[in-house]
Amino acid sequence: MAKTRFVKSVIATAAKTEVQMPWSRGARRAAMIARRKAIETLPQVRSA
Repeated sequence: MAKTRFVKSVIATAAKTEVQMPWSRGARRAAMIARRKAIETLPQVRSA
């Protein structure tokens, strides 16, 4: 009995919680991906 009550409370708390996940951050994440792609396209410079 206590176990089902605990599970129900965990599910209820999870439903109320507003946490931003990394993949849902929109513009901030898009900027990070664009910056990473820009670095990948730079020519590789080798030193002597």
